[in-house]
Amino acid sequence: MSAASDPRPATGAPQAPPAHVAIIMDGNRRWAEGRGVPVALGHRAGAEAARRAVQAAAEAGIGWLTLFAFSSENWRRPMEEVSALSGLLRLYLRNEVAGLVRDGVKLHVIGDHSRFGADLSAMVADAEKATAGGTRLNLVMALSYGARDEILAATQAVARAAQAGTLDPDKLTEAQFGGFLQTAGMPDPDLIIRTSGEQRLSNFLLWQAAYAEFVFLDVLWPDFAAEDLQGAVAEYHRRERRYGLRA
Repeated sequence: MSAASDPRPATGAPQAPPAHVAIIMDGNRRWAEGRGVPVALGHRAGAEAARRAVQAAAEAGIGWLTLFAFSSENWRRPMEEVSALSGLLRLYLRNEVAGLVRDGVKLHVIGDHSRFGADLSAMVADAEKATAGGTRLNLVMALSYGARDEILAATQAVARAAQAGTLDPDKLTEAQFGGFLQTAGMPDPDLIIRTSGEQRLSNFLLWQAAYAEFVFLDVLWPDFAAEDLQGAVAEYHRRERRYGLRA
């Protein structure tokens, strides 16, 4: 392997921030229960943590930040909690878009956000359009997102293309398959952070996480601060990323 083809940085080279950080924001409910307050207040505190994470990522020079805001499995939660989350999302879109535009943040949304209803889905589309000129940070919100659903839908799209004769399945590459995913055109995450001490992916970016580094934090999401992001990035830099090249 030549030095030019080695994806690892040379010894002593400046450590650039990871291009893409993804966060599984976990612990809102436990944060609220631990304080004896309604779960809705935990989610509201989690929204404040998301704002801090976006600011910290932009200041760190991270190009892409993906936040797992609402999974496809979250629809199974109690109706009052789902309603509170939907209301919080509506409030976030109403109050934060102007700030995202001002700060150069471009919003992308993956997942089936149509399940939130036509009005909220339209707000998502409007927010993406309003922030389209942002160049400082790409913020990806995963809403009503599930990786298995994403991969299944991509596989079905590949099958339809093959049936139509526009794709030869025997020549399909990983890169081509990635173009059928909702994250088409986005870099795969370099670093995935999960808060609250849990150590699993929970159906998040299963295809894209193939070579990601994982950092699990004991902090509950509403308590997540810029220092936690900085610490996770520092841990990422301590890792030797081998990309399957050697043991």
